[in-house]
Amino acid sequence: MKDSTKNPWQTLKSEQKYDNPWITVTENQVINPSGGAGIYGVVHFKNIAVGIVPLDEQYNTWLVGQYRYSLDTYSWEIPEGGCPIGQEDPLDCAKRELAEETGLFATQWTTLLKMHTSNSVTDEYGYAYIAQGLTMGEAQPEETEQLQVRKISLAEAVQMCLDDEITDSLSVIALYKTKMLVDAGKL
Repeated sequence: MKDSTKNPWQTLKSEQKYDNPWITVTENQVINPSGGAGIYGVVHFKNIAVGIVPLDEQYNTWLVGQYRYSLDTYSWEIPEGGCPIGQEDPLDCAKRELAEETGLFATQWTTLLKMHTSNSVTDEYGYAYIAQGLTMGEAQPEETEQLQVRKISLAEAVQMCLDDEITDSLSVIALYKTKMLVDAGKL
């Protein structure tokens, strides 16, 4: 019996096709699991995706809206950022991103999830946290961010996911999981 957890792919040759400060794109000449020759492109991210669900005592949360160049559309999301791999702890990054994007500071942090964002073409992974014990400060977004911050109920945010108004994968999963934990009485 074959071990289905072992790698059935054979890599013949790898060539870096593109590199910038955020990603590397590699093209691999492969033999696929059925024995056929082919290519497999992989996008390697140099940052961990980090998202935060800020949650107050009344189960309100904060969303961040911004125009996403890669999608050519406006996007509502949980506060998010990139954590340089090996250079910053993801939780420290989450704290920094929450303050930068919303002006919020939290005294209580809970790890919510770890996920792969699109594992068929990229090795990118992300963490999401729940931030509680919130106090408001002043947001200081980066020069590449033109943000709108919106406070809404967690239920409204989940409804935005259901209505396809929130489509960012980390946001959708983090909001759903937070709502499940709230409904189960675990938050």
